[in-house]
Amino acid sequence: MAASSRRCLSLFIKLTTTSIAIITTRGLPSINAFSHRLSPRASSPLSSLHRTRMMMSSSATVIDFDPSPTIRDKATSTILVGRHAALSDVIGRTDSYVSLFGFRPPPAIMTSMLSSIKGGNAGTAKSHVEVPTVGPASPREPHIVSLCSVKDSVSRNNHPLSLHSVSDMVKTQCESQGTVHVICCVEKEFPCGPFGNAIGRAFPLFNRKTGSGKDEEDGDNDDSGASGEEKGGRVVHVTFLDGDGKIVKDSRQIEAAKAAAEGVRLACRLVDTHPEELTTTAFAQECHHLFKDIPTVSIEEIVGDELRDRGYGGIYNVGKAAVHPPRLVILTYEPEENNDADTTATSDSIALVGKGIVYDTGGLAIKSKTGMCGMKSDMGGAAGVLGGFLAAVRLQTPLKIRLLLCLAENAIGPSAIRNDDIITQYSGKTVEINNSDAEGRLVLGDAVAHATKHYDDVGLVVDMATLTGAQLVATGKTHAGILANTLDLERRAVDGGLASGDLCFPLVYAPELLKREFASKVADMKNSVNDRGNAQSSCAGHFIESHIDPKYKGEWLHVDMAGPAWKADRGTGYGVGLVMALVGAPGFTERGQ
Repeated sequence: MAASSRRCLSLFIKLTTTSIAIITTRGLPSINAFSHRLSPRASSPLSSLHRTRMMMSSSATVIDFDPSPTIRDKATSTILVGRHAALSDVIGRTDSYVSLFGFRPPPAIMTSMLSSIKGGNAGTAKSHVEVPTVGPASPREPHIVSLCSVKDSVSRNNHPLSLHSVSDMVKTQCESQGTVHVICCVEKEFPCGPFGNAIGRAFPLFNRKTGSGKDEEDGDNDDSGASGEEKGGRVVHVTFLDGDGKIVKDSRQIEAAKAAAEGVRLACRLVDTHPEELTTTAFAQECHHLFKDIPTVSIEEIVGDELRDRGYGGIYNVGKAAVHPPRLVILTYEPEENNDADTTATSDSIALVGKGIVYDTGGLAIKSKTGMCGMKSDMGGAAGVLGGFLAAVRLQTPLKIRLLLCLAENAIGPSAIRNDDIITQYSGKTVEINNSDAEGRLVLGDAVAHATKHYDDVGLVVDMATLTGAQLVATGKTHAGILANTLDLERRAVDGGLASGDLCFPLVYAPELLKREFASKVADMKNSVNDRGNAQSSCAGHFIESHIDPKYKGEWLHVDMAGPAWKADRGTGYGVGLVMALVGAPGFTERGQ
């Protein structure tokens, strides 16, 4: 190494050490109610994440799914969303206008608005409509009516109601204040639950704006001119219409939509939260907060040096250089035996595994200054499975579910893992590190080894991760790439994606052809491929698969959602709906009465 390079490195280490010292003095305090293991520092009455929840409670948009006969009179604007043909049917039923809108908009205006959207195509239309008054009543403000039309016909690899478009349209057409009535045309065959996913995604919770100017919202509301998406006082009330134009009142479907929206908004909030606030400690606190009053859920943790001592070399080594320790958080949901919900024909439990890299610098294989931005989203897999797990618990899913969150920060420091180091994973296999920026597979390898070694009742293991940039090349920004060890599971996952709106598509499954990419002269395997042009995303999944316990004979599904987890600098909540579909959350993908 040249002298100038050594001087630069020395300066970098000094700066890094100084930065770590500063972070230590400003880090996240713990919540008194939790175990001391949750924070390496002295406790304080409130954590930053808890303060975040308090801030949001007074300013965030409220979403309500309960059928209400009075919403039509409270609403200051209405959004009607559905396929073009369904919108035409609703608009044609002029006798139902009062029951939907609280007054009778001129049919000519409604028809003209729909006509402005070319038949069968996607598009929006908005108009201010005068609200008539009776007698001496004070004049009312004009009512804002928006039509959001999605395509009547889509390809076989899209949800029939284009739920991704629904999210975008509702977000751009929704007024920033007041009571907004969103009417969703689910027609005769589509369940309401996945619409909860789509609506929840349109209204993210996390915001640190001071509200000093409407132009600060650029990009968040696209071209609508709406601003201040989290200004106080906005209520969004969602009503579902069936194919006959009647309001859907089936409680199972309504509860599923609620749970889905809650799970998606949780996942979005976690992904959007900056890494100074969402540390591994804070993430664990979030889990305790969510389930502290739910007796069917228990939580255990393996933290810091205990991971090293018990052999979890992947999670430990990835996170050991960070201020907050790495941790494996394990949540177990045991359904009540007297649960009245329908059960599937299996007694096997499901293990969900989430990659929770709260920030990814790349480690010593450091990312560029632009490539590192947005890496707060590298815990999107953990956020997705946590949101799906929460929704399944809320709906009292009659299936035992375990959730394993691999939480670590891939940080830089004197103790950071180096390229050329050799680690031993929980599976007992040794891994030569040839890319410290390929850390997700290391933490997931430990978790799938744990799940398949210790849980005899597990019949399906699902790991979810923002794992590879190559996934975007393989399946795009809307579809996750999946790797399944059986054809039946692959088909179930694709069907679950189509039903939930969390779309996915198969990657090449060929371990006998692809595992050779990890060949090492000195260890069982390397952690990054030799040839980046040879099905990278499949290879990464097979690396995780190689750590499954040899005695495990059940199914395994890998979900690489690097693209779908993030859109326009916001988390999307991807994974919540897919998890709900895979575990059979009651009412989510079922059409009731």
